[in-house]
Formats: sequence, C-alpha cells, structure tokens
Amino acid sequence: MKIGDVALATAGKEKGQLFVIVALDDKYVYLSDGKRLKANKPKKKSFKHIKKIGGEALGDQVLDKNERVNALIRKFLSKKRSEHV
Repeated sequence: MKIGDVALATAGKEKGQLFVIVALDDKYVYLSDGKRLKANKPKKKSFKHIKKIGGEALGDQVLDKNERVNALIRKFLSKKRSEHV
C-alpha cells in the first residue's frame, strides 16, 4: 500500500466505505473521504481493518493539505464507487 491508493474499510463503523490513503506509518494507515474525514484530519485505522482496492490511484496529489485536495478526493471516490458497485 502507498499514499494515494484507494482502500475499503472492512471493520468498524466505516465498514464498506471507500477512502483514500493520505498517510502511513509502521502500524496504521490514515484515511480520508474528503467530506467527513478531511485530508488534514484523517481517520487512523489498522492495516488489518482495510483492504486495498486495485486500479488507478491519486498518488502524491493528496500530500497537499488544502481544500482542493478534499474536493479531488471526493470526486475521485465518487467515480470509484460507481465502478466498485
């Protein structure tokens, strides 16, 4: 997994929702949906509670912590949801 990849939450209250990975450390990934969980205040989740979704990714564009990034994430996830369903 890397920053910008799309992940599906497999546990917790976010189960079944798609997110973009905005940061990583040795134990956790930090997820954003661009709406409730902004890129500058992401959700911390364990690796074992997410599943990477294949296909294109946003890449390093999510490293900018501004409102345009959140809009980009929302638009990207909207497109991914329609493909995933």
